[in-house]
Amino acid sequence: MSKEQSYVLKAWEVTVRKTQQAKKRANSVFGTVSVSPHTDNDTSTDENDDETSTNRSSLEEFYHAERVLPNGDYYTGQWYDSFPHGHGKYLWTDGCMYIGDWYNGKTMGNGKFGWPSGATYEGEFKSGYMDGTGTYTGPSGDAYKGQWVMNLKHGHGVKSFANGDAYDGEWRRGLQEGHGRYQWSDGCHYTGEWKNGTIYGKGSFVWTNGNRYDGCWDEGFPRGNGTYKWDDGSFYVGNWSKDPEEMNGTYYPSGNEGNLEWDPKDLFDNLSEYTICSGERVPMLPSQKKLSVWNSSKRIEKPRRVSVDGRVSVGVDRAFEKMNMWGNETGEEGTDLRKELDAELMRLEAEGIRSLKSSPVPMKLPKAGRKQGETISKGHRNYDLMLNLQLGIRHSVGRQAPVASLDLKPSAFDPKDKIWRRFPREGTKYTPPHQSTEFKWKDYCPLVFRSLRKLFKVDPADYMLSICGDDALRELSSPGKSGSFFYLTNDDRYMIKTMKKSETKVLLRMLAAYYNHVRAFENSLVIRFFGLHCVRLNGPTQKKVRFVIMGNLFCSKYSVHRIFDLKGSSLGRTTDKPESEIDSNTILKDRDLSFIFRLQKAWYQEFTRQIDKDCEFLEQERIMDYSLLVGIHFRESSVAGDLIPSGAKTPIGESDEEACHRLSRAEVDQLLSDPSRWASIRLGTNMPARAERTVRKSSDSELELVGEPTGEFYEVVLIFGIIDILQDYDISKKLEHAYKSIQYDPSSISAVDPKQYSRRFRDFIFKAFTDDN
Repeated sequence: MSKEQSYVLKAWEVTVRKTQQAKKRANSVFGTVSVSPHTDNDTSTDENDDETSTNRSSLEEFYHAERVLPNGDYYTGQWYDSFPHGHGKYLWTDGCMYIGDWYNGKTMGNGKFGWPSGATYEGEFKSGYMDGTGTYTGPSGDAYKGQWVMNLKHGHGVKSFANGDAYDGEWRRGLQEGHGRYQWSDGCHYTGEWKNGTIYGKGSFVWTNGNRYDGCWDEGFPRGNGTYKWDDGSFYVGNWSKDPEEMNGTYYPSGNEGNLEWDPKDLFDNLSEYTICSGERVPMLPSQKKLSVWNSSKRIEKPRRVSVDGRVSVGVDRAFEKMNMWGNETGEEGTDLRKELDAELMRLEAEGIRSLKSSPVPMKLPKAGRKQGETISKGHRNYDLMLNLQLGIRHSVGRQAPVASLDLKPSAFDPKDKIWRRFPREGTKYTPPHQSTEFKWKDYCPLVFRSLRKLFKVDPADYMLSICGDDALRELSSPGKSGSFFYLTNDDRYMIKTMKKSETKVLLRMLAAYYNHVRAFENSLVIRFFGLHCVRLNGPTQKKVRFVIMGNLFCSKYSVHRIFDLKGSSLGRTTDKPESEIDSNTILKDRDLSFIFRLQKAWYQEFTRQIDKDCEFLEQERIMDYSLLVGIHFRESSVAGDLIPSGAKTPIGESDEEACHRLSRAEVDQLLSDPSRWASIRLGTNMPARAERTVRKSSDSELELVGEPTGEFYEVVLIFGIIDILQDYDISKKLEHAYKSIQYDPSSISAVDPKQYSRRFRDFIFKAFTDDN
């Protein structure tokens, strides 16, 4: 292909993709191009024949067609530009069939999809997915009627199972979650809260004999406060648990006899017989079905395969071959087309969309940074402090009794609820002998943090092993901007940060609200705190070192290639390192951001909902200056270190096996259809997504944080969370705001009122993250 042809193809491709107006203009330009069939014997170049063919092509762009496609598939219905468009019926060779609305080769609108097994789905479709309101009927009698999002039950719906069970309530990502009612075939039923497909929260279970349990649940069994009532009026009130040591309560008979011989454990044995039916799995998702595309080009080639959502299979040529665009390289037709496209380019540049003639420089896989931190060994200035910290945590965690209930009394959050313990070198009745210097150890609100560790499913033995094991901690090479020092455990699971007194006061002040927030929202993105402690070193200064133990956001099976710290402000929000010095450990900022992150629809809805909840919580606590820390793992790269855009062919010199694995549409469908595979994915953790590269209109645009999309996508895994949540809007921040507002635009500085900060933060994050629709 000549440079001229390459230039015109690139310009046309980008123009059509970026705007609907450009697409209409491009169609008008290309409508004058001949699309007549071509064979080896057809050498006619008669101008009148070309003109007749052109007119016929334009008239037949939208028409009714009945075709047996080359692979044996059959389609009858409305047709447009080599794709089903309008209402039509498509029958695959394996027996699957779709009757309904189409849009440019995608199932879009109302329709009915049938499987060879006899299963059917009738309802709304979007981009190839079951999405909207619809009814699925399985081959064995399972039926679901309700809301769908990307092939998953999501919203309100009613499901009847083949065994006679039924559920009516809320769904999320294919599982029962929220409020719902489940009735078993024998008439017993549960009404209450659900989570991840199991009974969880508050609810009532009613037996057919009139007995009932009202109270708290955990994974299908009573856990916490609850009441069991008999039909004769007697009842048992107490704390319920599978662990006999945590079980306690009081029985209140209604008469003289009552149920005195009843054992609360009998309830667990009885409930074990009532399992939640998993139901049938959809045999083949509609979005996984392929279409055989009709090719009317002059070049005779094998039919291309596209999925029902309209995407061409990876590694095959695009649809531009279906029309003879170029004519003669030096002909008038090519020249006129070039002029039309040059005019379109000038219009796009004038609108500021981007310069199509100067594409961005191809991206390289960021070079790997060295393992962070200096190991604290004997002779290190903080060696004794590390030993003191490890001794204190081993003492605190090892001696604590298990948490009986997550319902804490207000006294547990009292800042005065702290325990001082002296650690002399020779040891005491409660502390072991040690080789470090003598020190005093303080635990802040120990019951609260013990409950938080349980809430976050942290095993006490693993927790102690990570922090207090034989492996030393690592100190990061330089302290943070606040002057705090950071330490990492050897397994990278936990980060320890030294705290200023003011930060400690903020955390203790907001601890009750923080506890209630993370308990109410399991997918909260705010940083997780596991302990708050203080070491007082012996000596003339009696120096106090306060520190908090947090989860390390980037402890993942995926290596992090790029890190962004995003606040939504522009002043000073760029890295001061040259490109050659940036590696995978470099923390980039708002104005360094060169991507838009596109999440699957269900996850994006969860993401926006959780960001709103977290920001409301921080705003209520008068917190500002927090940020969203985002780590990016690029899934595809070549041996040479070039990042491979999604949909690109395997680079020359690499086999398909050598190319990095990409999250294909089929894999996404498989992931969505199997809820058990969601266990490894939590909001903000190991999330598959697409990153679309962006470019800025001008390097001088100070307030422009999110650039214009280029249409260049990369398959990525995202890890993110909200950090630095201990800065309140105190007098120092108010003075900083007043001083900087004189010199700079007030909306560009970080130090602003929490309400304004929350609003600006959300506005920016919802531009940087979007729905991958």
